[in-house]
Amino acid sequence: MAGIVACGSFVPRLRLGRGRMAEAMGWLNPGLAGLEGERSVCSWDEDSLTMAVEACRTALANAGSSSVERLGFASTTFPFADRSNATVVATALGLEGSLRTLDLGGSQRAGTGALAQALAECDAPAAGRALIVAADRRLARPGSAQEARYGHGAAACVVGAEDGIATLAGARHYAADFVDHYRAADGSFDYALEDRWVREAGWLELVPKAVTPLLAEAGVEAAAIDHLVVAAPPGTAPRLAAALRIRREAIADPLEAACGDTGCGHALLMLAQVLDSAAPEAWILVVGFGQGVDALLFRATAAVAGPRTVATVAATLAARTEETSYTRFLAHCGLLSPDFGMRAERDNRTAQSVLWRKRDAITAFTGGRCRACGTVQFPPSRVCVNPACRQTDTQVPHRLADSAGRIKTFTEDWLAYSARPPLIYGNVEFSEGGNAFIEFTDFAPGEARVGAAVRFVFRLKDVDRVRGFRRYFWKAAPARKH
Repeated sequence: MAGIVACGSFVPRLRLGRGRMAEAMGWLNPGLAGLEGERSVCSWDEDSLTMAVEACRTALANAGSSSVERLGFASTTFPFADRSNATVVATALGLEGSLRTLDLGGSQRAGTGALAQALAECDAPAAGRALIVAADRRLARPGSAQEARYGHGAAACVVGAEDGIATLAGARHYAADFVDHYRAADGSFDYALEDRWVREAGWLELVPKAVTPLLAEAGVEAAAIDHLVVAAPPGTAPRLAAALRIRREAIADPLEAACGDTGCGHALLMLAQVLDSAAPEAWILVVGFGQGVDALLFRATAAVAGPRTVATVAATLAARTEETSYTRFLAHCGLLSPDFGMRAERDNRTAQSVLWRKRDAITAFTGGRCRACGTVQFPPSRVCVNPACRQTDTQVPHRLADSAGRIKTFTEDWLAYSARPPLIYGNVEFSEGGNAFIEFTDFAPGEARVGAAVRFVFRLKDVDRVRGFRRYFWKAAPARKH
């Protein structure tokens, strides 16, 4: 029976308090003054693609295997309009080239739609497992309600036909071109319609058209629903639960205060949080909304009570650092253009032939391990770097992205260009031996220490604004404290 094998999530560590936003833009929008909590924000080197990679890494670790046959990436903020973003994710994860990759977008329902599609394919012969990820880094006009409401984040699910943590009991869909908001192909910001209209004519009218027949087909009473996962605007979920005759206490935490609405992946993020603590046999109703409705009904299994290999959603949200500068947030979003000086005037052209030939080393962070002596090195080469070995053509691929490391040397460079000064870089030693000279990220000034533990994360290396190309590589980040 089709179901969810494991989930994973990623929320950027930076949090911007809504109070800080009100201090900066309250002169324009006095309504910001009453808002509480904080929203998650990407640093300059994070986007939908890098967040998707991190969420997938967590999901695959919780699944206990990286073997998947399909990878679907849902987003309304893909870095590339004409390049397979899902294939970049698959390459960064070191997945087999034989898997099928697919980008899905165009609606805030893309995440639940991708999940529903993958579950529907699970019962096909030799379907195998699928990895579904949804991520968004939406922009909003400074001082707008969307700026305060939105957040950045990603969530991923591994699905398959075998026993997992939740089985699919049914799904229903309803397509309707109801416009609650939109963003044109050449636009940067969403245009949102009035909240009351969206709630009354959209959510309360359309969602029952999918949920009511779904519960009837499954033979489940609305009052039996234990968790209602619905990424709705503030104040909508209680009204919707009442309309559906679902208990108010079944409404899942919308995570508004912790990170904000993370876009097309928010329903999956809320679902992952629910599955982190759900009891066996619990009924879980997931609703996706956006030019129609996706309604998916799950039943938690006994396996849902098992331990997670890596961080839960709660732990991910707890790993936070306050963004103390509203203007720096705007700069990272590309909404403010600071003068970085002459050192920023450089050509960031990517040699595409080199990127292709060395894609395993650059995108998948794969080094080499000598079959003769076991020495690990990065980048890989024909000759072993061990002076006592020096044998030729004995290297086998060795993935370093999931290795632990420690700082051997580092430099905090306040003169070199960095979108978030200072530029920090240095030598990092891998736990299995070998080292690499690499850029650091997520370190505050003065935080790096020789001997400190690090992990490796997939991030933007630089942006070629002349040719419109984004280059990615792996960086050293502080080891998780959870």
